[in-house]
Amino acid sequence: MKRKFRFTWVMAMVLVVGLLVASGLQAARNAPRMIPDNFSALAELVGPAVVKVHVEKTTRGEAGMRPFEDNPFENGPFGGNERFKDFFGKQMPPQERRQDGVGTGFIIDKNGYIITNNHVVEDADKIKVKLKDEREFEAKVIGRDPQTDVALIKIDAKADLPVASLGRSSDLKVGEWVVAVGSPFGLEQTVTAGIVSAKGRAIGSGPYDDFIQTDASINPGNSGGPLVNLNGEVVGINTAIIAHGQGIGFAIPIDMATKIVAQLKENGEVTRGWLGVSIQDLKGDLAEYYGVKGTEGVLVTDVVPGNPAEKAGIKAKDIITAVNGEKVRSSRELTARAATLQVGETTKITVVRDGRERTVDLKVAKRPITVADAGKPKVEKEGEYGLQVTDLTPEMAQRLKTSRENGVVVVGVRPDGKAAKAGVQQGDLILEVNRQSVSSTGELKRLLANHKGGDGVTLLVQRGNAGMMVLKMA
Repeated sequence: MKRKFRFTWVMAMVLVVGLLVASGLQAARNAPRMIPDNFSALAELVGPAVVKVHVEKTTRGEAGMRPFEDNPFENGPFGGNERFKDFFGKQMPPQERRQDGVGTGFIIDKNGYIITNNHVVEDADKIKVKLKDEREFEAKVIGRDPQTDVALIKIDAKADLPVASLGRSSDLKVGEWVVAVGSPFGLEQTVTAGIVSAKGRAIGSGPYDDFIQTDASINPGNSGGPLVNLNGEVVGINTAIIAHGQGIGFAIPIDMATKIVAQLKENGEVTRGWLGVSIQDLKGDLAEYYGVKGTEGVLVTDVVPGNPAEKAGIKAKDIITAVNGEKVRSSRELTARAATLQVGETTKITVVRDGRERTVDLKVAKRPITVADAGKPKVEKEGEYGLQVTDLTPEMAQRLKTSRENGVVVVGVRPDGKAAKAGVQQGDLILEVNRQSVSSTGELKRLLANHKGGDGVTLLVQRGNAGMMVLKMA
């Protein structure tokens, strides 16, 4: 009897242990693979389609670019200003010099089409492409898109070429392993590995920022190269780094790039819809300033004269809440949606003005690329508040990335003045004083001179990528 009991007990224990081992093995199989065994097979698979892009270009110096020598603010009580250093300088004869650059690209079809970055090939006089097998070819630019920093170039190899497999960046997950391949500092076929640190990053490089952030090492020369998943599929184009940042690199999602490339291949350029407005998100004090509850909708900060929005009756301070009946929740969302609208089509834009909702018909135009003319500003002082200001010039508008034609720019702030205490900074564009629009230094002087009372002066200013903000000078 005892023997039978012992045998049964032993068999039960063996069964339990077996079940535990089996379940442990199954759990191990199902667990995520934290570190791949190696990346050798991946490098061999992707490497042949990755190319080194060597660029030669001629750079021309501009007259009046010797920094700060005639800047009236540099040594005065208001201090120097890096943002406006180019507005003040001695006239110097333009100089030319040859400049070499190195980037990366990857072949997307056997006919020799190659994706790279716009900033790699922009203004290039000569482009050479070197394959992994040491063959070299001259390349020509098929099309460039500065807005997204994507470019398409082509070589004539007269033979089949290795082609990169394209994946879907929308399928990427934060924490997933990725590999960057390129020519950092000219070192060809360099492979680095890391993970996806974040998605949908906006870093202030343009209106269509939607970057993949990765800690795979990316350095100068990696630009235009592929970011690859563990299946060997290209999921991004390595594009940007943060200066002095370690383990912070950015790639253009391949889903966006393929749409751009298709237009570049067909037309040599990218056509986007254009509403003709400057916009920003409604947040914090700004929403309160305009009496808006919640954060839905996008504030129109400026309307470009003669463009679709003005023709449709949209005005500055309107709040755009929907496009063709679909709600708009952020400026990035509105910009992306506008870009997909067909040029010439009529779209319905819903706006809120003074608390009332209305819908207008807007005929979409083609998004322009504008270049402002230079102009030298005349500086005005506002001693009581510790401000130096000047009228907005076309060159300033371009540097400040505003489509406004009139306005007042802060070019100096006295450290102990009321403006500095309120948070006013050099480069701020003053839009309103006590809710009254300001389009010139003359208007600003008049409004400040006429202000009476102890409540202080409320300024509505526009500041670079930070957008509009409300500041109070007490």
